Amino acid sequence: MAGAAWQYTEADVKTLRLAAAYFRHNLMSAMEYRFSFILQAVGMVLNDVMLLFFWWVVFTRLPSLRGWDLTGVLTLYAIVAFGFGLATVVCGNATRLAHIIVTGNLDYYLALPAEPLTHLLVSRMSLPAWGDLVFGLAIYLLITPDSLLRFPLFLFLGALGAIIFTSFAVILGSLAFFIGNAEELSRQGWGAMITFGLYPVDIFPLAVRVVLYTLIPAAFISSVPAMLLADFQWPPLAVLMLFTVGIAAFAGLVFRLGLRRYESGNLVTVRG
Repeated sequence: MAGAAWQYTEADVKTLRLAAAYFRHNLMSAMEYRFSFILQAVGMVLNDVMLLFFWWVVFTRLPSLRGWDLTGVLTLYAIVAFGFGLATVVCGNATRLAHIIVTGNLDYYLALPAEPLTHLLVSRMSLPAWGDLVFGLAIYLLITPDSLLRFPLFLFLGALGAIIFTSFAVILGSLAFFIGNAEELSRQGWGAMITFGLYPVDIFPLAVRVVLYTLIPAAFISSVPAMLLADFQWPPLAVLMLFTVGIAAFAGLVFRLGLRRYESGNLVTVRG
């Protein structure tokens, strides 16, 4: 029993070291082309600013929207931007999983001794996502009252959101094991996750809210964390943490089941 516990801990340490090594390598590679890196990050920040302008216009006409004021929506936006940025900075291949499977490039990761899913996810860094990450931090610290007091909670909730987003992307990408070319479906799925996450869940009809807590769990990366930052309560946090553990475990299971079906020769697409 003790030996098994030690092996589990050792595997975790190796995984963390692998992720840290890739993070350093990817960041150093980005710094070789510093101007391009900064330009991509700034471009993403400008895109985020334009979306915030929409909400500013809305709240100049409405004092609140289903109980959400401008500060609440900005907090929601900050947590989504930070969580998405963190997910794709650390796990830049999460949104490319379907493409990697379909084109047969998964063989490279299977041939190496590291755990394939972790290795695949952390081997790439999304440079524009640094703009989202920094933007989310800046908006939260500048706009939200008592932001410094709740800053550790913001980081924790953002990390949970990053895990949820990455897990959801893995589930979508792993569909390529079962249905072939799932790139478009995967792209639309995580695009919907982000799009719906930028709106308070309370503004939607009940049927849509059910979807946003289940099939497309956008509420767990946006509205739920934002509500916890505004009014912290232990039960919602426990639910959020349980959901995070559950979706991460489910994503790993779907990937492993799909891996059993994987045959690189049958999953190569024809490129035009």
